[in-house]
Amino acid sequence: MSETEVRVRFAPSPTGSLHIGGARTAYFNWLFARQNNGKLVLRIDDTDAARSTETSAAQILEGLAWLGLDYDEGPEVGGPYGPYRQSERYDLYRRHLQSLVQTDLAYPCFCTQEELAFDRKKAQDEGRAYRYSGRCAHFTPAEIKKKLESGLTPVYRLRVMGKIGDVTVHDEIHGKVTFSSAEIDDFIIWKADDHPTYHFASCVDDMEMNITHIIRAEEHLSNTPRHVVLFRAMGYEPPRFAHVPMILSPDRSKLSKRHGATSVQEFRDDGFLPEALLNGILLLGFSPGNDQEVISREEALKVFDLKRVSHHSAMYDLKKMEWLNAFYLKMTPVDELLDRIWNSLIGQYVDSDRMTRERLAWVLDLLRAHQERSRNLVDLVESLHYYFMPVDDYDANGAKKHFHEAAAERLLMAAHAISEVEPFIAPRIERMYRDLISKMRIKGGELIHPTRLAISGITVGPSLFEQMQLIGREACIERMHRAAGWIKDQAGKQD
Repeated sequence: MSETEVRVRFAPSPTGSLHIGGARTAYFNWLFARQNNGKLVLRIDDTDAARSTETSAAQILEGLAWLGLDYDEGPEVGGPYGPYRQSERYDLYRRHLQSLVQTDLAYPCFCTQEELAFDRKKAQDEGRAYRYSGRCAHFTPAEIKKKLESGLTPVYRLRVMGKIGDVTVHDEIHGKVTFSSAEIDDFIIWKADDHPTYHFASCVDDMEMNITHIIRAEEHLSNTPRHVVLFRAMGYEPPRFAHVPMILSPDRSKLSKRHGATSVQEFRDDGFLPEALLNGILLLGFSPGNDQEVISREEALKVFDLKRVSHHSAMYDLKKMEWLNAFYLKMTPVDELLDRIWNSLIGQYVDSDRMTRERLAWVLDLLRAHQERSRNLVDLVESLHYYFMPVDDYDANGAKKHFHEAAAERLLMAAHAISEVEPFIAPRIERMYRDLISKMRIKGGELIHPTRLAISGITVGPSLFEQMQLIGREACIERMHRAAGWIKDQAGKQD
């Protein structure tokens, strides 16, 4: 690493929500900057005015904030190289265009769409790749002036053909990559609608913002020779490049919504923890070695290395993401979990004005009982519903299996017995149940399963006796009587 301060950038286009591929790129840039005591710049590349929206830009900022990926310069933060939205930098791009035109490194092109289509068809018929013909490359200043005065609106092309050799890029991930000069024509840097192309605006900004390393998606590798040529035309030594692998679905097709959540917002809505998602996207193309899968951000700062990023496509594995999330959920302190689901609890179950200290302690006990069994925060919140809401429905398969006439009588006997359990805590409840099961001369499940279904409406959950303690004596008795009545009603209908 040179003594020059490391400066990297994450430059999303605000044309949609923050995709996990973009989040991974942001994370890799964040890790590299923090490892090298450098700066991470967030730049919003919104030159595509037709598709860029402020809503998308806001979602990107919110996604980065939720993941905890802070940046040193950018929108809402500022910095010495602002503004950090490309739509606010057009005067700068025009100045660089004028400089290239004045030094004859760029020129106006007046070719019509028909002429270009003819050239493409001819190349296709001749079995060769299309390259711009250079039709407008040799107009004299007088000819250019005449065309402009006639009202023609040109695009502007960088003068490349015949002036460069092969372009070699020393990529930090892919190694030495050479592009033939035959693949690079006089490409457009300024469009007829008076907007810079993505390539031109991006290179101008990387140069003006003193970016030293460009870590971006592999799909941009094919753009890199053009960018190298552009940097050199503007008198700037190109940054060092690192192109991270594509993320593909398990069937190696392009990742899409049919493969599950693909955006940060979707993962957040699905109840993922940000630290779990960061861990998951780190593993998409990077391996710390030793088959390690759980890697905190602090650990990632120690082991991350661009040279250990795979140059092969990464396979998206939603099941691994879900496993990681369940793991992090189990490891999260319950008071922190409460903070994360508080708004959901208030919205569904709890009146914040009535949240006494005792009731708050009870809610924390609920979380302790259920976090082991929950895959995500949504699951966790949903698993608590029967503590707050009356049970008025029963799992159909469970009812078919466990709710029969004998079960109704057993529930009534158990309800009477628990009225005398003192104190009403799990060990005492369990002891009473074991004694009652013995007296009834039945298998344990013949009383335990109907009881669980009666008090919760479902067949799964933490220890039954812990459930009963948390639900409370009176609610358990009421629910068991109700379930017994429901069983008898169903039996009567069948008769």
